[in-house]
Amino acid sequence: MITNNGWGMEIMRLRRPTDFLILEALDETGRNVATNLESHTGKSRQNINTRLPALADYGLVRKIGPKERSGLYEITPKGQAVLAHRDEYRRVEDFEQLIENEVTTTS
Repeated sequence: MITNNGWGMEIMRLRRPTDFLILEALDETGRNVATNLESHTGKSRQNINTRLPALADYGLVRKIGPKERSGLYEITPKGQAVLAHRDEYRRVEDFEQLIENEVTTTS
């Protein structure tokens, strides 16, 4: 679920461990579809199909492929930053700012 922070911006609400498992699988395997991610994560395809659009809304993955309905996704640099800082997700006050700083610094 994507919520609004009052300034018109979406607040990143990640589901642990599912979202991090999806990001990790995409980081390790490259471009992939929900069926393959199911075997890599141990999560149901339905669960993955629900989370991939949310992760795309956050800019952590992007839908790619020759056709709009292909269901092929890849991790973005922002998604890689989230994965690299996953241990800090619940510890820091503003995780999104941490990620934005990381992405801005490395680009």
